[in-house]
Amino acid sequence: MTTQTTRKLFGTDGVRGEAGTFLTAELATALGRATTASLDAQRPQVLIVRDTRESGPMLEAALAAGVAAAGGDAFLGGVLPTPAAAILVKRLGLDLAAVVSASHNPYRDNGIKFFSNQGTKLGDELEARIESLLEEPAGGAAVGRIRELNGGLEDYLRELEAAFPLDLSGRRIVLDCANGATHRAAPAIFERLGADVETIGVEPDGQNINSGCGSTHVESLAQRVVESGAEIGFAFDGDGDRVLAVDGSGKVHDGDELIALAARGMSRRGELGGGVVVTVMSNFGFHQAMEEAGIEVAVTQVGDRYVIDEMRRRDWNLGGEQSGHIIATDFVATGDGIAAALMTVRELGDVPLATAAPMKKLPQTLVNVEVADRDAVADAASVWAAVARERDGLEGRGRVLLRPSGTEPLVRVMVEAPSSEEADAVCERLVGVVRRELA
Repeated sequence: MTTQTTRKLFGTDGVRGEAGTFLTAELATALGRATTASLDAQRPQVLIVRDTRESGPMLEAALAAGVAAAGGDAFLGGVLPTPAAAILVKRLGLDLAAVVSASHNPYRDNGIKFFSNQGTKLGDELEARIESLLEEPAGGAAVGRIRELNGGLEDYLRELEAAFPLDLSGRRIVLDCANGATHRAAPAIFERLGADVETIGVEPDGQNINSGCGSTHVESLAQRVVESGAEIGFAFDGDGDRVLAVDGSGKVHDGDELIALAARGMSRRGELGGGVVVTVMSNFGFHQAMEEAGIEVAVTQVGDRYVIDEMRRRDWNLGGEQSGHIIATDFVATGDGIAAALMTVRELGDVPLATAAPMKKLPQTLVNVEVADRDAVADAASVWAAVARERDGLEGRGRVLLRPSGTEPLVRVMVEAPSSEEADAVCERLVGVVRRELA
């Protein structure tokens, strides 16, 4: 069968949708079978981890069944952050890792994404091949086994401790674990390094992941940091591959600022392998800061997989997204929220985040517009005419970015301008056009 060139199921971060309706047990089994069948290994060894959603155990079991049906052995690692899968698949010499998670989405959604034996996300061509295998009949392979994997969390913590040998004694830090996959790992590593840790979102019940907490609701963390007198706080998303920070005054610092901080420090120490890779969403102020520091910047489309691809192509070791995906490939070749938090503390030293000032942000307004069909924006001539008009008006002073979400029925409208008032006004006009034409 000819490999499809266009993926229908896989988005920018695996297969994702409402559990039980779109992402069914049957689809999970088919994905497990097809992905295992696409591997060259005679008896593929596949790690499966998940976050805390109530649909996780069901999809984990279905995925493992598909792996075994294709002749592979499935190792169930339980609840672990996504980057732990990327680390363990290499550390244990396995052929593939699968993560059952919908990241920052609400609990009703779930997803499945895969990592190669090198800890990298699968490329577009391989994902297209997996889709092409979904409808093919089972090949009659010998049935594999399903086993529990013990010690995965401790292996991950040891890797973190070795990469970031910090002394955080006496430092008060607040962690918001989003009632998700970091709820054990994040407090454990910070406490192991000596920090005085306060926590939010460490009591998952299957439905409260990302609910009023984590990196999508960072206001809870900001309030706790101020009330507790902590010097800094970190908010993770549901699967632990992104992080945002809050300084002692309660101000939120996004991925752009944390990447800028790390890039400056690594560059001064001669540890930055060339430049830094970011996406089109990064603030104009980030580019100004990097230019002042003499650090080259490469820009990709949105999606940490594209950032990682560009980092590999250029052999650079730092990149990420404004949303908080921060990739330091000296540690792991995917976003790791806990590692990025530790890296931030390392780069700050004794300097408070509030005064570190790694960059000056241009005011930015971002609105997510619900639409019936996110792909329809490509042919919406009136929308693009409005974008062109607004870009002309901001030329040399700011910028406009409009794009469909890779995982949700949304169109994202982002505007940067010299003042927040102008950014809001431009964004409001564009949002109105998108709603009129596509909602």
